[in-house]
Amino acid sequence: MTEKDLKLCMELCKKCADTCESCAIACETEANPMLRTCIELDMDCADFCRLTASFIARRSDFVELVCQDCAEICTACADQCEQHASEHCRACAQACRSCAEACLKVGAAAFA
Repeated sequence: MTEKDLKLCMELCKKCADTCESCAIACETEANPMLRTCIELDMDCADFCRLTASFIARRSDFVELVCQDCAEICTACADQCEQHASEHCRACAQACRSCAEACLKVGAAAFA
């Protein structure tokens, strides 16, 4: 894993966190009980992406492991958001997919 990979992953984690929070807020305003799972995953993903960015920023010895988990959470959030037609959910799914891809690249270093 390169310094460039780490920087990109950290930036995508931050962007994903912000996008997930925006999606959760937008879903809450729709007052649709069918969006409860989406809101919960958005909040989980936002929190974990921020945690992951923090691990990367301080070059923790556990970056690879945290990135693997972050990729899994981002993928679950993307899968959920893709089930909804709203623009904010589509944007969230895209941000989650990009973050998951970057995290998988960093996380793969744990097995190299």
